[in-house]
Amino acid sequence: MNLNKFFLSGTILLLLTTGFANKPQPSTAVAALQEEKFDSYKELIPGSKVSFELVPVKGGEFLMGSPATEAKRKPDEGPQHKVKIEPFWMGKYEVTWDEFEIFVYKEIEKQSQNASSMAATGPSDAVSRPSPPYLDMTFGMGKSGFPAINMTQFGALTYCKWLTAKTGHFYRLPTEAEWEYACRAGATTAYAFGDDPAQLDEYGWNFNNSNAGTKKVGSKKPNAFGLYDMHGNVAEWTLDQYDPNFYTQFAKNTATNPWLKPTKLYAHTLRGGSWDDDPDALRSAARQFSKPVWKQRDPQIPKSQWWFTDAPFIGFRVVRPLKQPSAEEIAKYWSEPIKDYGS
Repeated sequence: MNLNKFFLSGTILLLLTTGFANKPQPSTAVAALQEEKFDSYKELIPGSKVSFELVPVKGGEFLMGSPATEAKRKPDEGPQHKVKIEPFWMGKYEVTWDEFEIFVYKEIEKQSQNASSMAATGPSDAVSRPSPPYLDMTFGMGKSGFPAINMTQFGALTYCKWLTAKTGHFYRLPTEAEWEYACRAGATTAYAFGDDPAQLDEYGWNFNNSNAGTKKVGSKKPNAFGLYDMHGNVAEWTLDQYDPNFYTQFAKNTATNPWLKPTKLYAHTLRGGSWDDDPDALRSAARQFSKPVWKQRDPQIPKSQWWFTDAPFIGFRVVRPLKQPSAEEIAKYWSEPIKDYGS
């Protein structure tokens, strides 16, 4: 047994169940994990046969946003500004239904190997789960190997919280800055592969080549960091509140790990564009944001905080910072300051 992971899992369980009421003492397990080798790895979700892959993204500085000369540029992509990012791992692929449904359905876990011994005492029991979807959230596009879709940012955040408790590694959504840094993979062009949208067919699913639906993750070429579907397939949730003017404060100063923490229900930021978008929405600097209309056909009162009925183009991927955060830092990511937090 990996004792470091075991003790960290127990620490995370305590934090989840106590609401971070007590300031924890420094953990030797945390220190040991910080020294973990910074390579690609595969994480098996305990109690299942499902795993996912993580790719290391070295820290550094980059110019975030798009230059005024970039074709199809939008005002909220500027001004370009220098950003410093710390190293992290990022999901090689978007989170698939194979992974997400373990979180959604307890029945799947009960049927999984060793699940019965964990059901009553596992740290993941401290994390709430979404209500079962009230219609086929795949919209008939495909399930096994396809990206999970239609979840709110709250749903994606809670999945990360569950995954953290389940594995003992701290997982979360990427910030906007981390996402763009990873997408660019060192490139300064409109796309990670250059400026010519004619090459997009090789790298990303969009309105012109998707035949109106998601595709299995990893079906196109990866970027220079080895990340797939950063352009297209599904637009991906970030941690940030959307603010079209957020970049202006960094015009003259380098921003270090910027994050605009949400304080209201709408709007939250998504990146990457989707199968339903034109090529310009798939550019590395392009920004999108959540809208109430995505719940338009939700028959529930109040409307679900977990699911959208009209956003089959929304998904996410996870990141894990190389430097394990303190309990206080983790609390900032898990706190839910918004009543009915579900956009």
